[in-house]
Parts: sequence; C-alpha cells; structure tokens
Amino acid sequence: MLQVENLCKAFDTFLLDGVSFTVPSGAIVGFIGQNGAGKTTTLKCIMRSVFPDSGRVTVDGKDMGENETECKKLISFSSGTFEYYRNKKLREIVAAVKPFYDNWSDGDFNRYCDRFNLDVNKRVKELSAGMKVKFSLALAMSHNAKVFIFDEPTSGLDPIARDELLDVFRDIVEDGDKSILFSTHITADLEKCADYVLFIKDGQIIVDSEKDALLDNYALIKGGADELTDELTRRLIAYKQHQFGYVALIARSKIRSTDKFVTEKPTLDDIMVYFNKRGQAQA
Repeated sequence: MLQVENLCKAFDTFLLDGVSFTVPSGAIVGFIGQNGAGKTTTLKCIMRSVFPDSGRVTVDGKDMGENETECKKLISFSSGTFEYYRNKKLREIVAAVKPFYDNWSDGDFNRYCDRFNLDVNKRVKELSAGMKVKFSLALAMSHNAKVFIFDEPTSGLDPIARDELLDVFRDIVEDGDKSILFSTHITADLEKCADYVLFIKDGQIIVDSEKDALLDNYALIKGGADELTDELTRRLIAYKQHQFGYVALIARSKIRSTDKFVTEKPTLDDIMVYFNKRGQAQA
C-alpha cells in the first residue's frame, strides 16, 4: 500500500540516508528509534512537508511526487496532540476541515467522538492533553483513507486510553485494505498490535522485520564476568557489563550448544537498546 524507496534528506547536522521500506495492506507497522534518529523526518518526507533530496514514495501504486494531491487523499496523517485554534469549539473546527476531503464521513467522526468521549461543544483550550490527541486522531480517521500515518499517536495518553486506541488500530486494518505506519517510543504498544517493526538509527533503517520473527530470532543472555570472552563478544549485537557479570543481545543463530549462559526472550525495548549500543564502546 505504501512503499518508500531510497529516501534521502541532508541537513547541516543530520542525514536521512537511503531509507526504504514497505507498509503492506492490512498491516500495522511500528517505527522506532531514539529521539533524533530520523523517525519524524522520514514521516515528513513521505508527506512532503519536508521535500526529500532524492527517493520515491508510492501510495497504492501512485507516485507521490507526480500525484501529490491524489495520493494525499488516500493518506490520513496525525502528529500527536491538537494545539490549533484554542478558542474554537471542536464542531467549528470539524466544519472547517471536512470540505477539504471528498470522502469525509460524519458517521465515522461521530463514532470516534462517542468512542473517545469527545464533546464537540468544548473548546480546544478546555481539553486535556490526552483529549487533544484523541481529537486529532478522530479528525485523521474520518475521511476514509487507505494509509494511516501517525507520529507518536499514544504520547500523552494514559494506559487505558492507549489500549483503547490500539483496539481502534486493529479495527482499522481488520478488513485488509488499509494499513498503519506509526512512530512511537512506547515499544510495549507495538508488542500488543504491530505486525512489523522498523528501527531507524542515525538516519538509516537497521531493522525491518516481522515483529514476532524479530522477537524469536534474538535472545537476551546473562552470564558471569569470566564468561565474557573475546570470542563471545564477537558474536553479540552488544552487551552491558555490571558488578557480577554481563547482559547481552545475541542472534539465536549465533548460539552454540556448548554455550553456558542463561537465555531469555527479549522485549522490543531490549532489542532497541542493544541495537542502539552496537558499534559503541561497551561499558
């Protein structure tokens, strides 16, 4: 549904370097990486609010550069909380927004308002941070888009509201003809709903995998300090040393029958932390 090919954008102090990935129909793709790694820049380049230096974005087979208006009608984009028109009532904002979308659905918007407990007679300034996020998402999900792109959509939401939103995400892709790409630093949300995971570091995609395969293909290992040999460290993604030994991430394909360490299944947090440490001086 969404295909990104060799996307590049150079700034004075940062380079988005050949980013490529696909968001299939019917899938939820989580986009992770530490702050400043390039998540938001990638999303802005896809939406052409920042123009890439090179690369190609296609939506449902259509080139974004050549068919920007048509492609953007297929995309729903939200970048977190809603902070505009603080003195306007929500219903006034909706009335101003919906003429821009050929496929706007009052029915969908009203259902999301009911689901999120949004009062359209309130003013933006009267909403909590979490309710502003919900309003932004209700707007984004009410014009029958095919591709949903969300930048930190669960930021500012309490655990119950986050879980509710993840249920909405699963409902969106259930029929198989829509897809979601969302960036987040809350990896526990991805473990609940994502089908695929992208991990970006220093402007480059370093992991692009099915979520379950990613978690199955790596192991967290623990052992004593004397077990951390040079031979072992060469097999590791990265490791941390502590007073009593070490903790490390390793590809299961690198584990040998003679190894004595204890293994555990990693979380996405573990994978992000250790891949981020890869190539750094160990401590």
